[in-house]
Amino acid sequence: MEEMEEELKCPVCGSFYREPIILPCSHNLCQACARNILVQTPESESPQSRRASGSGVSDYDYLDLDKMSLYSEADSGYGSYGGFASAPTTPCQKSPNGVRVFPPAMPPPATHLSPALASVPRNSCITCPQCHRSLILDDRGLRGFPKNRVLEGVIDRYQQSKAAALKCQLCEKAPKEATVMCEQCDVFYCDPCRLRCHPPRGPLAKHRLVPPAQGRVSRRLSPRKVSTCTDHELENHSMYCVQCKMPVCYQCLEEGKHSSHEVKALGAMWKLHKSQLSQALNGLSDRAKEAKEFLVQLRNMVQQIQENSVEFEACLVAQCDALIDALNRRKAQLLARVNKEHEHKLKVVRDQISHCTVKLRQTTGLMEYCLEVIKENDPSGFLQISDALIRRVHLTEDQWGKGTLTPRMTTDFDLSLDNSPLLQSIHQLDFVQVKASSPVPATPILQLEECCTHNNSATLSWKQPPLSTVPAEGYILELDDGNGGQFREVYVGKETMCTVDGLHFNSTYNARVKAFNKTGVSPYSKTLVLQTSEGCNFETQSAPYSQLVDIKKLLAVAWFAFDPGSAHSDIIFSNDNLTVTCSSYDDRVVLGKTGFSKGVHYWELTVDRYDNHPDPAFGVARIDVMKDVMLGKDDKAWAMYVDNNRSWFMHNNSHTNRTEGGITKGATVGVLLDLNRKTLTFFINDEQQGPIAFENVEGLFFPAVSLNRNVQVTLHTGLPVPDFYSSRASIA
Repeated sequence: MEEMEEELKCPVCGSFYREPIILPCSHNLCQACARNILVQTPESESPQSRRASGSGVSDYDYLDLDKMSLYSEADSGYGSYGGFASAPTTPCQKSPNGVRVFPPAMPPPATHLSPALASVPRNSCITCPQCHRSLILDDRGLRGFPKNRVLEGVIDRYQQSKAAALKCQLCEKAPKEATVMCEQCDVFYCDPCRLRCHPPRGPLAKHRLVPPAQGRVSRRLSPRKVSTCTDHELENHSMYCVQCKMPVCYQCLEEGKHSSHEVKALGAMWKLHKSQLSQALNGLSDRAKEAKEFLVQLRNMVQQIQENSVEFEACLVAQCDALIDALNRRKAQLLARVNKEHEHKLKVVRDQISHCTVKLRQTTGLMEYCLEVIKENDPSGFLQISDALIRRVHLTEDQWGKGTLTPRMTTDFDLSLDNSPLLQSIHQLDFVQVKASSPVPATPILQLEECCTHNNSATLSWKQPPLSTVPAEGYILELDDGNGGQFREVYVGKETMCTVDGLHFNSTYNARVKAFNKTGVSPYSKTLVLQTSEGCNFETQSAPYSQLVDIKKLLAVAWFAFDPGSAHSDIIFSNDNLTVTCSSYDDRVVLGKTGFSKGVHYWELTVDRYDNHPDPAFGVARIDVMKDVMLGKDDKAWAMYVDNNRSWFMHNNSHTNRTEGGITKGATVGVLLDLNRKTLTFFINDEQQGPIAFENVEGLFFPAVSLNRNVQVTLHTGLPVPDFYSSRASIA
């Protein structure tokens, strides 16, 4: 039962429910906690004022709590509440679960009722902390909510089961822990005493033995009070209204509150719903059993993965070590060749040095001898040997020819090592998933008649060759960057058609596709050249600045609608996906189908319906923006949210530039995304709202809106930018 504990705890105080009441949304609250989170609404939001104004809005409509509060410290209009109107400075606290708790403005007056059911301030509102739905209380206050007696009983049994262990009542000395209780004997037994004093035979065989905790609950719990009617506190429930899905008393029926409804006996519906719940639990039990078996399977997989990882790692290390050993052996062989070349070069040079040294010594000796002969003064003796010396000198000089004084060996090593193929092989070293046992698929063929572009989107279609016998498991579609750059993968899958959004306007893209199976990939198809839209031709306007026409040529206009594929599931589409609203009380996000990454783009949204002063948000966002919160709550969106009086800019949950002036039914909100100047600007009814909202914005952006069920908007695209903005851009 420990897994059930979270179901038994109040979302406000975090403790077990105490005197729980049931809200219309079927969630539960402690009576005291329900009073703590009450908020007093403005007089104009009360049920009386709504009835006086003839409004058909129910008490359970969405309630904009921001409109009931004072401005937050950040002056965002989206912050915390200030407490009751009678004590606006009363600080609010937070429960352990993070829910805001508002202390009452003044102590409740003494009455015979419990503090939680005492009178509450007029026009009070309670918001469920779990589903965030709001309800304005009627004159009965919290007494109008039924008490959850069943939940009280479950909590009592759970707390009893968690109590200290019970002792055997028949042990003579130190009592042992009881293991069973006999409901007929009303005695707790340990195992030895049960076998000795309560054998399962004879009349005792018909006695019912239950666990001690269950026995304690059946013994000690007093019968709970029968739940009474919330409208008639002295009457017990006797019937069940099928339309209202609630028990009623006979007095409710006599007053005619359920005269046109189908009413059935309480006992019969009790048995029917118990049977339905049991059947539903059977299905859930099967899922839980499957989940337990699946967890066992996953835990076994963890062990198997660890074992396989150790084995696979050992195999990988062995293979890499073998490669390293082979590389080391080859390294030694190559080093031996280098050493051999080294020794050969040294021998040649040393031999030349020795030979040249001998010849130089002989030449030097001859020169010294000739110099001494020249010093002699005996002409006849000199002439006797001079001819021979002259011949020897010339001969020796000839021996020092060009080849003699030229090195026979160069200092450079003629060996060279090209390791690039091996490095490439090492870099390409990877695991082979499946051994090649069949050929790769044939090259796909692009079907030119089915390939087209629209705005900044491109649709491509391809097929396998008609005579191809090798099946393809999937395809890889690649596009370049629109500027002749590298190709990148934009689609991988089994489909043979793909639409790529978010391309640049007025750009040329190259596309190609290839097929793959377990064996490998096919060659690429022929490259297809695609041209995205240039935009709209603007009418030339007369202006004193000649640059105006050039500025107009830079503005690409796109036609697009909202995208059901990426929107939150609560968004409701109509009018060919140009009009959207929401089925939820909470804000939900919807994106446009076209993304922008360059150029200047302007679109407008008309407010078709605007009830109860909500805060719709308009702007741009990344494709992965959060869809279940207001636009601008995360760092993937840049937006302006606006009510009937004022607006704010918001990005990454940061509010800036509060500006007076809001929207009503029929208002027009314009969004101008200038990616040439990297700015985002907003307009309301053709007037700029505040300063430039955001600067230095770059990347791929999609038009975006967040709204709830009280708002409906219609998108208008293919519009030129406002004239004054074009003129200002031209002048700049």
